[in-house]
Amino acid sequence: MTACRLRNRWLGLLGATLLAACATQPVPEPESSPPPPVVKVDEAAMLPLLGYLQLLLQMSPQELQRERGVLAAIPQTPATHVRLAMLLGQARGPADLLRALGLLDGVLKSREPAAASLHPLARALASQYQERLKLESQNDKLLQQLKDSQRRSSELQEKLDALTDIERSLPVRPTPAGNAPGVPR
Repeated sequence: MTACRLRNRWLGLLGATLLAACATQPVPEPESSPPPPVVKVDEAAMLPLLGYLQLLLQMSPQELQRERGVLAAIPQTPATHVRLAMLLGQARGPADLLRALGLLDGVLKSREPAAASLHPLARALASQYQERLKLESQNDKLLQQLKDSQRRSSELQEKLDALTDIERSLPVRPTPAGNAPGVPR
């Protein structure tokens, strides 16, 4: 009978252990933030802006300057900011590109529905402007290297010319009669 009691106690302990394991608190899942609201992009909002960009590409510098004044006078909306960024992107200065990037960044950070519809266009323009800034920086470095190389080349040519002048000014040494060229020995 002791074996039977031992087995019953063993089964009781096993059952109690299983019940205790089931009764423990489950590991909580890490809390996740709710997904951002899905914003439907209105492609129709970008079409006039793409047409505006085509128009800007055909404008003279004077017309671009007049257009800058027009854009400054109208109410500032996300679409106006994108238009101004496009206008500034036509200029050939890094300061204008940096200002355009700032405007595009403001549109990209905005949660307004009007701005959200312009996010794909703003991202594409910002990417293009960043690439242009990078290329302009590389171009400036290469121009500086070219100037340095031309300066060194000029200095070396001056030294070579000075050595040639020195060589010409040296007196000619007479050659011994027996070693004169063309004279047989």
